Amino acid sequence: MNARFVAYRDALKLPKALVVHSARHAYVTHLTEDGVDRRFIQQQVGHENDSSTAIYTHVSDDFMNTMLHKALAPALAPTPSADKDR
Repeated sequence: MNARFVAYRDALKLPKALVVHSARHAYVTHLTEDGVDRRFIQQQVGHENDSSTAIYTHVSDDFMNTMLHKALAPALAPTPSADKDR
């Protein structure tokens, strides 16, 4: 399987860093970005620890920014008392 993959990759002039194992990383990343439960993903790839699964996750900058915004939104929202002072 690897030899065939390498042959296709090279014929398409794709980066040498692209390996069969990249599909596993992409699978975990896409599931994460689609909001699939972390425990489910962990079980899908057969990891005992979530920290192992985290190594496989390479989310996009857009996803990171969206998640950061969601996490910080409650802290950055105006408080009712602050609205009265305006």
